Amino acid sequence: MTHRWTVHPDNPQQRLLAQAGASIRNGGVVAYPTDSGYALGCCLDNKEALDRIRAIRQLPETHHFTLVCKDLSHLSQYAQIDNTVFRMVKALTPGAFTIILPATKDVPKRLWHPKRSDIGLRVPDYKVVQALLSEINGPLLSVSLILPGDEFPLTDADSVLEAIGSRIDGVIDAGWVGHEPTTVVDLTSGSPEVVRQGSGKLPW
Repeated sequence: MTHRWTVHPDNPQQRLLAQAGASIRNGGVVAYPTDSGYALGCCLDNKEALDRIRAIRQLPETHHFTLVCKDLSHLSQYAQIDNTVFRMVKALTPGAFTIILPATKDVPKRLWHPKRSDIGLRVPDYKVVQALLSEINGPLLSVSLILPGDEFPLTDADSVLEAIGSRIDGVIDAGWVGHEPTTVVDLTSGSPEVVRQGSGKLPW
């Protein structure tokens, strides 16, 4: 049975997100809303759940996943940064940015790009995701829920359930969400390079 947790987008019911968080911690794959469309998420160290997400999205091994974090407290564990880069990351978070940084050895190598040892990180400014991350007590391994052949991610729980309901463990329903993607900023060289311009606007 696929769970559906219906929450308020601005004041989400924590008891329902606790159930979603428990499903993720137990190895589940959950579709959840963000400020840039729906995404699929699982625990960082669960290879089976990661493989399920890859199968749903029909993704190659080279596809970048993102570590979605509640704040910057886990940053030094998963990314190699100096003080200058940290200040830039702090200026971009929380917000609609995906930041590419050099990965540390704590990031499983199966998540690295085969030619580059880096990882994408995101700290969203979205109350539902922030409340969900409070229940997981760690980063959420995530990728946009863009179905094969589509250009944009799904934007509501009904569409998610209709398309992949039998292949996931649950969906968090917070109503319709937008689909404008995040801005991707590569900081692996120490200087910001905009890889994809999305909804996030650089503050400098």
